Amino acid sequence: MILTKEQQALLDGEKGETMEKVMKTLVMYGEAFNAEKMVPVTSRYGHTVISFGTGVMKPVYELYEKLLSAGAVSMQKFSADPRPLDKNVPSSFIQNLIFKFMYSQQERCEEQLRKFGIMSDDAYTCACYLPEVGNVPNRGDILSWAESSAVVYANSVLGARCNRNSGIIELMGSVTGFVPEFGLLTDEGRKADWVVEIRTEKMPEAQILGSAIGMKVLEKVPYIRGLDKWLGTELSASTCAYLKDFGAATASNGSVGLYHVENLTPEAVDYGEKLIREGAPVYIIDDAELERVKNSYPCIWEDLDAKPKLCFMGCPHMTLQQLKDWTDRVEKGLKAAGKRKVQIPTVFTSAPAVIRKFRETEYAARLEATGIILSYICPLMYMNNPLSKKMPVITSSNKLRTYTSARFYPDAEILEMITKGAK
Repeated sequence: MILTKEQQALLDGEKGETMEKVMKTLVMYGEAFNAEKMVPVTSRYGHTVISFGTGVMKPVYELYEKLLSAGAVSMQKFSADPRPLDKNVPSSFIQNLIFKFMYSQQERCEEQLRKFGIMSDDAYTCACYLPEVGNVPNRGDILSWAESSAVVYANSVLGARCNRNSGIIELMGSVTGFVPEFGLLTDEGRKADWVVEIRTEKMPEAQILGSAIGMKVLEKVPYIRGLDKWLGTELSASTCAYLKDFGAATASNGSVGLYHVENLTPEAVDYGEKLIREGAPVYIIDDAELERVKNSYPCIWEDLDAKPKLCFMGCPHMTLQQLKDWTDRVEKGLKAAGKRKVQIPTVFTSAPAVIRKFRETEYAARLEATGIILSYICPLMYMNNPLSKKMPVITSSNKLRTYTSARFYPDAEILEMITKGAK
């Protein structure tokens, strides 16, 4: 790998043994992917996926201590993934005891993040790119992120450049200010390996469409035709919310780090079919294919006929517009069902900064009146509790379905279940 004088100096230990090891790690990472050089991290802010103080990750916190002791702190302020705990989310006494044991290092972890340079005490969210959070990369920015749903959104919707890194590698990139150049950081790596043709008779469910594409193309880059018929050609708030959920499903049900939507996402608008590699295979998606994909999801509840005890919405975290739209939908659903409050304990999750903004609107009191809980929690971290795994939890998040025992239902079915009650 060809290094600049500054980078070589770090590798030679001119700023201490710890920084030497950090640089050596990044060089080895780059060489594993045939990177020829390092490039500067140009985004204003970073992001870290490690925000949860689990006892089994003590070696990580010990590494953090070594970095902090050596002054190897992030060159950027950064946001972090959501906190794992919220006392307002329903849980039993025994569940809380297990949570306390599981996340015994939470205070230590958050203190380390403060020393590394977290943006604020509100900057805990998987959707760090939401405008209320304040970590919106510019097009062309080089990032050092790892959170899969954030990486795919930044690459695809914002036109930034980031590989799917690990939680430690992303921090090391922010500490040195450099990342190895390969994959999605290069023009060649951003070309489309697949063409996806959308031929549905109705707007495809974002979560199921993303799942179908992710499971087909895996880590490759898809170029999607026909989705602009349903989404239009402007990146409006509702369209960006759709792409957020769609992208998270491609990233969790597959390993997609970038997608192009014809006539909509930035690079597809600028370059069109020039992005498609010669001989790229075609995947046709119609309503029957989406139904097939949805029906293929396993349910791993102990009792397949159990009535849901909890519903999670917001993985990734919901946008401000989604919170408003869902307030309207829940109110209408309850009115139609002749109910005052939701029939299943339901948690909407969002970024602390978005929640604060939402509470300034008249929607907040209306949502609270429905009985829905608004939380900053990470649903995935909640579901990692052994007792939570045994609970019949429902969700419309394909990411949460993939990583936990939560059972997937489309938005319309979720709305009916929480307003009318599960049959």
